[in-house]
Amino acid sequence: MITLTKRERALWAKKRSDDGNQHWLPLVTHLIDAQKTINWLFNHWISDEQRQIIANGFSDENIQKLVKFIGFSHDIGKATPAFQTKPSYGGDRSLDAEVIERLVRSGFVKLDDSLLTCASKSPHAEAGEAILENLGVPVSVGAIIGGHHGKPLPDAPRAQLNDYTANYYQSDIDQAAQKRWKQVQTDIFDYGLKLSGYERIDQIPSINQPQAVLLEGLLIMADWLASSEYLNDDESKPLFPLIQMNQSLTDIDMNSRFENAIETWDLSGEWEPQRVSTDNDPYKSRWGFNARPVQLAMTSIIGDTVDPGMVIVEAPMGLGKTEIALVAAEQLAYQKGEDGLFMGLPTQATTNAMFDRVDGWLEKLAENQDEKFSIKLMHGKAQFNKNYQNLPYASNIDDPDGSGKAGSVVVNSWFSGKKSILTKFTVGTIDNLLLMGLKQKHLFLKHLGFSGKVVIIDEVHAYDSYMNQYLYKAINWLGAYHVPIVILSATLPKEKRNLLLIAYLKGKYGKKYKQIFEASTGWQDTQAYPLLSILDGSKLTQISSFPGQNDQPVTQLDVERLNLDDKTLIQHVLHKISAGGIAGIIVNTVRRAQALARLVPQDTQLMILHSAFLSPDREKQEEALQNSIGKHGQRPTKMIVIGTQVLEQSLDIDFDVLYTDIAPMDLILQRAGRLHRHDIKRPEELKLPQVYVMGINDFGAYGDANQAIYPKYLLIKTDYFLKNKIILPDDISKLVQEVYDPHTDDQVGDIADAKAEFDNNFETEKHKANAFQIDKPSYGRNTTIHGWLNRGQVDVDKDEQKANAAVRDIRETLEVILLKHTNQGDFLLDGRHLAKVAPQEIAEQLIRIPSAVTPRIDKAIDALENLTSKYYPQWQESPWLRGALALPLDDNLSARLGEWSLTYTSKFGLSYEREDENER
Repeated sequence: MITLTKRERALWAKKRSDDGNQHWLPLVTHLIDAQKTINWLFNHWISDEQRQIIANGFSDENIQKLVKFIGFSHDIGKATPAFQTKPSYGGDRSLDAEVIERLVRSGFVKLDDSLLTCASKSPHAEAGEAILENLGVPVSVGAIIGGHHGKPLPDAPRAQLNDYTANYYQSDIDQAAQKRWKQVQTDIFDYGLKLSGYERIDQIPSINQPQAVLLEGLLIMADWLASSEYLNDDESKPLFPLIQMNQSLTDIDMNSRFENAIETWDLSGEWEPQRVSTDNDPYKSRWGFNARPVQLAMTSIIGDTVDPGMVIVEAPMGLGKTEIALVAAEQLAYQKGEDGLFMGLPTQATTNAMFDRVDGWLEKLAENQDEKFSIKLMHGKAQFNKNYQNLPYASNIDDPDGSGKAGSVVVNSWFSGKKSILTKFTVGTIDNLLLMGLKQKHLFLKHLGFSGKVVIIDEVHAYDSYMNQYLYKAINWLGAYHVPIVILSATLPKEKRNLLLIAYLKGKYGKKYKQIFEASTGWQDTQAYPLLSILDGSKLTQISSFPGQNDQPVTQLDVERLNLDDKTLIQHVLHKISAGGIAGIIVNTVRRAQALARLVPQDTQLMILHSAFLSPDREKQEEALQNSIGKHGQRPTKMIVIGTQVLEQSLDIDFDVLYTDIAPMDLILQRAGRLHRHDIKRPEELKLPQVYVMGINDFGAYGDANQAIYPKYLLIKTDYFLKNKIILPDDISKLVQEVYDPHTDDQVGDIADAKAEFDNNFETEKHKANAFQIDKPSYGRNTTIHGWLNRGQVDVDKDEQKANAAVRDIRETLEVILLKHTNQGDFLLDGRHLAKVAPQEIAEQLIRIPSAVTPRIDKAIDALENLTSKYYPQWQESPWLRGALALPLDDNLSARLGEWSLTYTSKFGLSYEREDENER
């Protein structure tokens, strides 16, 4: 084994001073820390399937060597004068002087006199890649070192050593100095080479792009962990702390240091999926109900697969698709060697509802295995979800109160920010998955996090053409990682089903998928329902016959078109429920929901649900809605519920009669899925399910508001194919396919202009989506990650909201904290004085300002920042409120923002009008 010289031992990786106490960490210490950490993560933290993808045919011994080598050599670029002469972050000149003096004493002659005028041109990650590739390391591996701070270089840095020689060797002309630095770099490289198990450089293999992406993600994670001195900054829980200035490499027991760090950090148990037997009903043991025939049949079929890739479940609303998916997650994790789950949903509301269901399922798994599993709720307001916040923290596992005991679900706070997706079990909005396709710094962590999970995508029909482009790109990469995916929908167009399947095949097999793909004739056009489509290896199997499937009752919907003004419409609704009943009115805009709600008489019970409520108010309304008309709710005698699209997705609520604005066929059917959902007693007049469709002024005329939200082409086809009677579930697939299949256009008159507009918008959206997407996976052995994240969108690296907006193609909007500011002081809108409310609760008073109100978002931010700093300067001292924007309302709960007047009530939410409208 190579012995390190005094020079190599004197190099530093980290230094800091706190309150006069100075600390440092030898470079070799950090390199060994990172090597041990990445090796442990590879062997004990990632899933079996991830190990296979990273190995890609290499022997266990050879891939272990490569992983160790990457971990050790990641910071070799710090063994340069450009880095070693860097000042400390805190500007402690005495610390910097002592470090330089130590280096000079150790043999780096005249380093204290060197002046490097271009040191910033050779950042240590780029310098590391340049050194390694100059020594003969394959470029596909060197690129990982150059990108380990989150973004690879555009190209290999071939000119670095010649253009900036002094940055690497102290001087452009002093050959003695150059020789010293070259020897140091070579010695450290050789030391790492041997420590990794290699004998020669030419034993280091070239790798393909998916391998490199996962190795980069693993390296970033290992580097962040090995750079953490303490767990969550708690000095009682040391990980890889710096040492005193009078200590050196020889004073550190590297094995004990690493073992103690991992024991402190590794707080969660490892899921060991078990085979799911259908001999005993798996639904009964997990949820306490007997499986429906379709559920049990689908579970049995999924269990018989050999190399499952994508599973698409198309089945009616209320059949229990979520439970099918969660059982499938256990089956697929067992078959494929995965050890986690991501469940993706369209909105924060549907995600919150699903989180509780997944948490209950995971609690059972934890109890059965007597382990504690970490879970993460991933959306912008997760910190306000009370059920999530009530979960114990993994770091408190040994607290005297016994919270977080084995056999439980916990939260591990180390996995926060960009590390969130690394949590083994995650429930989040679909943005998190779509972001796999967006060029963004540290994207490798997302790929690492998703590549070890079973991915479930719920309500897949809910995503528009722009979002679909990111979805298909994410599925390309999930296919490359052989990640099993479960897709759920009650109303999936066959064209989208086919594109999902092909996206996975392309990702898994590349261009050769066409040669090896097997499927029955006519697979592209099947309209069978329910339908289970399974990719097992390169073979597609579609099953549409399920013994006993008719246990789900057939329902006939009476459909009637209504073209009434708002006042007459409300009178129609009141007459309909005059003898009792729950009427649901689902409209396409918040303003229309508010306008209709204001016309409901005071003596009629009313609930309103849309996106323009404060977070606490909306949470209360969702809970009250579930308690009133949910599966086990206490139904009032008579009530009207008015809401927007939030009512159509994943909410288990039940209307006696439904009124809906015109929308594409699949969404009308989704809304109808809230009608007569449960087997309960109903008023005599409402025993037959009735749907009233509003907003059809004439054929082809659906109003500006509706046509601004949904393509006119789809509304025309929906209007044409929507029958006066619909049989559920039999007609679901037929109606959806009729609307979305372009071959049916000939049946519809006068549609050419709408179709041309639809096609043009689709191409525009597709082009926009592709602008900032990563490329599809490349499998050549010498393909690299160079340039993988080039030409990304501005600011998405640091701003989560901008990143989410980028994959949803929505205008950036502002979230503000609504408060009441009066002469008597500052209050929450419920009347409590701000001084008596905790900062966390103040931070919950969030609402999103409509984009129409803030066409110049920069001007709006300036105005709100001025108000916030004027009235609430103390917020900058609070971790909950720092950076938040306040919108103070007056005694009437109104405010002016630019040209707009905004008013809030807990009953109707936030409404807004242009000032000149108020004056009319």
